[in-house]
Amino acid sequence: MKLPHTGEADRYRALAMEVGLGGQGPSVAIKDCIDIAGFPTRAGSAALAEAEPASEHADVVRQLLAAGWRVVAKANMHELAYGMTGINDWAGTPVNPRDPLCIPGGSSSGSAVAVGAGLVDVAIGSDTGGSIRVPAACCGVIGMKPTFGRVSRKGAWPRASTLDCIGPFARDMALLNAAMSVIAADFDLARASRPQDAARVRVLDVEAEPVVQMAMRSALDTSGWRTIEGTLPLMQAGFDAGLTLINAETYTAFAHLAGDDRLGADVAQRLALASTTTAAAREEAERVRIALTAEVDRQLEDVDALVLPTLPHLPPTLQAVREGFSVVGMSTFVRPFNLSGHPALSLPLPAEPGRPAASIQLVGRKGDDERVCALALHLQRALDSRRTDFRSN
Repeated sequence: MKLPHTGEADRYRALAMEVGLGGQGPSVAIKDCIDIAGFPTRAGSAALAEAEPASEHADVVRQLLAAGWRVVAKANMHELAYGMTGINDWAGTPVNPRDPLCIPGGSSSGSAVAVGAGLVDVAIGSDTGGSIRVPAACCGVIGMKPTFGRVSRKGAWPRASTLDCIGPFARDMALLNAAMSVIAADFDLARASRPQDAARVRVLDVEAEPVVQMAMRSALDTSGWRTIEGTLPLMQAGFDAGLTLINAETYTAFAHLAGDDRLGADVAQRLALASTTTAAAREEAERVRIALTAEVDRQLEDVDALVLPTLPHLPPTLQAVREGFSVVGMSTFVRPFNLSGHPALSLPLPAEPGRPAASIQLVGRKGDDERVCALALHLQRALDSRRTDFRSN
């Protein structure tokens, strides 16, 4: 199946196959772990290369088509949505449009790259442990993980998950809000556009590279928001518990592929390790989930959002990862909010052209996705205004 925009698609390796459905609305790419009727769902894996075409659209695809959007392609991804780098030696590694030397991030790598490279207006990805927010941060685009359950997962793989969320990527908040209003039927576009000049946010104390911290603090100064400092003591425990559950749930979904020599080495190794997850470990992870959720809820009682970096450092290079750079810690700041189920959005911060960008993460109350989007819209406009003023001077 040929790709749309063949030259650019080949260059960026973001798109897995042409689809070409829908009306005259914004163009959208769908991550290849989400069903589109008549097309195979291969999840970036050679082990699924011969998959039969899906018999019906996933709910999110059906909603986009009903609204007149153009579903132009399936997006490439980290194999089985089970990795943070986006490196895929079978389907091809999407090329980071901000810096081709850096990883695109995973697992929704093709979705982030397609948006960042301008191949589509919007892309749909999935986020089980940071798989929207991490590639969004790596590629310098916006990525939203809605409240767990806010967007239907029907027709997405894995079929059952207590962590996974379907969400959009875009280059600007107006388009991301428009996408949310389509894929979440009860999303209030007016609320997502309300002014947030007087917002109050809690800035979480986390360990991140100085360049990342400086970019975030500069953005907050530009926002005009009232800030207070805070901590999330259970963040590390939440990260560990989230990792336990994603391993257990991914193994349940793909145990039938364990031992298949067509799997990439990294995914095969992770599946083998996931098979050893014990019932006791899962029970402990669920206890942590309850405690962390309560802790995040408490931290949000008197503020509009929690604020922290998306990544603890700038995106690593492909070479560094291939030489053994550990990427597990890339999800340190994102994975806990999959466990707790709160909405979280990654917004890129200003960076030099051709250089990796730092990103800020906004976390809101459960069900208050509109406020998170409104805050991001305010911050994006404030940063855009600052850039305009800087150029004028």
